Amino acid sequence: MASKMNQKDILARFYDDGVSTALFEQGAVSAAYGCAGGQQVYTLWQNGDALGAKDVDRMVRLLDLAAETGCPVVTFYQAAGAKLAEGLDALTASAKLNAAIAKVSGVIPQVAVVLGVCGGSSALAAANADVCIMAEGAELFFTPPFTSAAKGDKVEGAGTAAAAAKAGVAAIVAPDAAEAAARAARIVGMLPSNNLAGPACFDFEAPAAAFKAGLAPEKAAAALVDAGSAVELYAGFGKNVYTALATIAGEAVGVVVTGEKLCHSCTSKASRFVRLCDAFSIPVVTVVDTEGFVPSAADDIAGGMREAARLSATYADATTARVCLLAGKAVGPVYIALAAADLKIAVEGCVVSPLEPSAAVSVLYKEELDASASIPAATQAKAAAYAKDVCSAQAAVAAGAADMTCAAAGARSAVVAALDILRTKRASRLPKKHGNMAL
Repeated sequence: MASKMNQKDILARFYDDGVSTALFEQGAVSAAYGCAGGQQVYTLWQNGDALGAKDVDRMVRLLDLAAETGCPVVTFYQAAGAKLAEGLDALTASAKLNAAIAKVSGVIPQVAVVLGVCGGSSALAAANADVCIMAEGAELFFTPPFTSAAKGDKVEGAGTAAAAAKAGVAAIVAPDAAEAAARAARIVGMLPSNNLAGPACFDFEAPAAAFKAGLAPEKAAAALVDAGSAVELYAGFGKNVYTALATIAGEAVGVVVTGEKLCHSCTSKASRFVRLCDAFSIPVVTVVDTEGFVPSAADDIAGGMREAARLSATYADATTARVCLLAGKAVGPVYIALAAADLKIAVEGCVVSPLEPSAAVSVLYKEELDASASIPAATQAKAAAYAKDVCSAQAAVAAGAADMTCAAAGARSAVVAALDILRTKRASRLPKKHGNMAL
């Protein structure tokens, strides 16, 4: 695949008007500079050859330059591995690259675009980017699939873009290299140029459909964000949570919308996305309407408890502007994890409760229910009254569990107002190296 790549055409698709300035063009890695999505950005291009220590040193140099000038870096990955003839020099060069990526992480956006073969240390670098985009025909792996198959570990589709999306590594899968470049340009345009820059702003159109209760996550998001602005990330992973970069009233935001039940993959996906937004001070709008975390011991063992703790810590630790729309059910641990926000908006008809209303009344009114002629009917009636009196939007505001209420049709206006209130938010942290969330 790499031999068929036309660098000039693909970079022309990436850069605005196809205009860029070459920085260095010798060896297996070349670099360029220009504007993409209205944003100044550097690109690194691997031509498909094996990478030597000098090639990797150029990548490290460009990352340092980008951090100094406050510009994003987009790396187009396609390489036949490292030059084995260079021995340990190739290994130490890769270690330097990994350190450089970590050093500028959270300072400038890093986008990986995998167009061809990307394995071993290159795969590690691509997976460490803020956003990883893959063309459908590209390959991303630590262990070559044919090596695993020879040892009896044969997995259908191993190393493919679809597998990387399912594993939560590839945030976007594009049909071809040119489209992958175009989507990278759009992502770069929506992200700030660096961690000290303000959020991107755009012209916008209001959504055609109004928000209402019970919408599927993608439709709920579409009813809140500006028309046609959403770029979904990690669609192939944790499918009961929707995450997207979008604009609301022309301002770039991150949107998280919950689905019916949240497994460990869903919570991991949301945590990763919120962490990205927080690193670059992109406001986060969270829409909560879910039955809760998957009630499964198997999911807990697979990482459900760890990832739920990580999700809770990620939201609580974030200093970017956070708006939570309590659109439906927000019960118990889910409320604790997702409603760690600066402003919480309760939509009329939502249920905010420490316990499911039916379970709560079974404890609170046990004797009364046991004495009734029909326990199920009495429980249902009691639960409905409990939900109305104790768990409603108005009750949430009265108890301090929410800050304001709105009708479903006015949800977008309420979110716009909340974002406007938080536009000048400033936050300070207690002095520490960093927290120790459950990673």
